Amino acid sequence: MKIWALAINTFREAIRDKVLYSLIFFAVLIIGLSVILDNLTIGEPTKIIKDFGLASIEIFGVLIAIFVGIGLVYKEMERKTIYNILSKPIHRYQFIIGKYLGLVLTLLVEVLTMSIALFLILYFYEGKIAFTLLPAIGMIFVALMIITAFALLFSSFSTPILSGLFTLSFFIIGHLTPDLLELVKKADSQTLRYVTEALYYIFPNLEYLNIKGQVVHHLPLEKGYLFFASLYGLLYILIILLLSMVIFQNRDIK
Repeated sequence: MKIWALAINTFREAIRDKVLYSLIFFAVLIIGLSVILDNLTIGEPTKIIKDFGLASIEIFGVLIAIFVGIGLVYKEMERKTIYNILSKPIHRYQFIIGKYLGLVLTLLVEVLTMSIALFLILYFYEGKIAFTLLPAIGMIFVALMIITAFALLFSSFSTPILSGLFTLSFFIIGHLTPDLLELVKKADSQTLRYVTEALYYIFPNLEYLNIKGQVVHHLPLEKGYLFFASLYGLLYILIILLLSMVIFQNRDIK
């Protein structure tokens, strides 16, 4: 109950944030603009809409996770409300979990809002609901949950600016590490290969969760792929949350 109360309070604060409304508005607008771009392409008419729409959901979801997530702990400390919260029978780990679930709930609303907008546009073109996009949207949401966990982790010990930079870096590197790993296999430096391999396993492999291309172009996925990809994401989230709890538990709050 305590964790859920913190989650609902965090959700309400995030929903009241003007940044959140602005990002959702521009995301829906961009999905709408994809219809215009579709008219400039040759080939299957809805592919550009699907591609652009899914990309918009991911990018704006990341922006919301960063803009809202980096201030989850910092704002409470800056306003001194952290003392009132922790003075109650609430453990620090409950505070972290509650904040995380609140932001995840916010992202769920954001993803659902933009997905509905995308489905409506595609329904206008195809006359049916594009349920085939659900696996890609699901994987996008798992990736956003990972980014949210990082935003909360950095927020637990750093300033909003640094937290935002760190979180954005993990998002970018998470999409690049598989390509970097392939590139360094041809390098002569053994040290460079070891360092890159270490980064590959430390940073989240967000490309593993990226199935937008397969879904849009109707390419088959390996059996059990969605299950193992989801399991990978949830295990990674658990590790980051545990690390956040340890850091926040040992932080001297004055």
